[in-house]
Amino acid sequence: MASSLNLSLKDELRAYVEHRASHQSLYATPSEYLRDLIRKDMANQAVVTHVLKGIDDIQENRLSDQSILDILNERK
Repeated sequence: MASSLNLSLKDELRAYVEHRASHQSLYATPSEYLRDLIRKDMANQAVVTHVLKGIDDIQENRLSDQSILDILNERK
């Protein structure tokens, strides 16, 4: 289910978003551009979460004798 979100932007930001969602862009509408930015931010945050978990594992001495390649091969 989709819902609406109103967003106020200063003129400079609005012009930038409208430019990014122009006919020469990948995005058909400003909403499409903003949704894509949010999805990318979510993906980036997931990477940060995994990196922080890895750092925590190292600090807590939770290490594996397996190489990255071994772990990847197990996933196949």
